[in-house]
Amino acid sequence: MTGLARFSLNQQTVRQWSLPELATGCAAAGVRYVGLWRGPVQEYGAAAAGRLVRAHGLRVSSLCRGGFLTSPEPAARAAALADNRAAVEQAAELGAPVLVLVPGGLPPGSGDLPGARERVAEALAGLAPYAAGHGVRLAIEPLHPMYASDRSVVSTLRQALDLVERFPADQVGVVADSYHLWWDDTVPGQLARAGEGGRIAALQLADWVTPLPEGALLGRGQLGDGCVDLHRFFEQATAAGYRGPVEAEIFSTRLWAGDGAEVLAETLERYRRYVLARPEVAANPEIAHRVTEK
Repeated sequence: MTGLARFSLNQQTVRQWSLPELATGCAAAGVRYVGLWRGPVQEYGAAAAGRLVRAHGLRVSSLCRGGFLTSPEPAARAAALADNRAAVEQAAELGAPVLVLVPGGLPPGSGDLPGARERVAEALAGLAPYAAGHGVRLAIEPLHPMYASDRSVVSTLRQALDLVERFPADQVGVVADSYHLWWDDTVPGQLARAGEGGRIAALQLADWVTPLPEGALLGRGQLGDGCVDLHRFFEQATAAGYRGPVEAEIFSTRLWAGDGAEVLAETLERYRRYVLARPEVAANPEIAHRVTEK
């Protein structure tokens, strides 16, 4: 796949749309992939959601999210594993090849990052074969270090690869998200490492804007609004061998307040200009449009 054919609209970018609106809007815009989230999918029903997207000629690039596997408490751990098995089953019903896992943060009162990461590995040892049996690949997503305490004890691509390389590549990979990884100058080498091992399971894009609006969680920038070299990030992942869908996953109250169709149109145009086109081309929208339509 090349150009716009790889574009995937993550459901969170147009949270204001229902699942039927998402399917209809993406089909009308010629978008081929959608990234879905479990909350709306569970409300609609996973089997029904799968039929809906297929009826509109769409494919699900990923399902988010499973994970949160760091608790040492037996009851909480058993509940987390059960929830992740349910997430695998939902992904399979949707036809989603990838289940995104957010590893989880530090347990209350703990500062033991290595120990928490080891509990994630222990969970993967049981979940990976279960997911493979359903035709689903697990993908660990490293999050920006500001989330290490409460959401992800895996902060860098290197840490994620050190973890997933214990397991077969066709069972466990990584998510490379520009919002979380743009700051790390080791990413180019780690993307190459991931590509050599066939570990890049998903690619997600959002920009970094400062000051962070609405706090960090809802402060992702529309493509081109911040400081991330999105084209370089995309090119590095592509050079590493990743040829799958590219999700625009943007948590933004500004985008959520807009008309969904207009948000999608803007995101597609930004994808052409700032992801597919070189920076010097992106500066001229007319040239960028011609170049990226080829």
